[in-house]
Amino acid sequence: MQTELLKVSGMTCGGCTSNVTNALKAVAGVGDVSVSLSTGEATVQYDEQRTSPDQLKSAVKGAGFGVDTASTTHQHVLKGGWCS
Repeated sequence: MQTELLKVSGMTCGGCTSNVTNALKAVAGVGDVSVSLSTGEATVQYDEQRTSPDQLKSAVKGAGFGVDTASTTHQHVLKGGWCS
């Protein structure tokens, strides 16, 4: 599993965070999703064999929100630890 941190623009309320969450969870291979209105970030755990960061970004854009591609990051889970 990998974790992707997306900077999401255009969210103004709790309904927006729900829409982003649902759009990301609809992508095949996505596990856990956490969206924060206050930070404008979505943290997504996904199976890199089934989906990609580009597909995650497309899902957010398809839901009507922007994604700041300059500030997205991803991490790999390795033996219980994190590395960038």
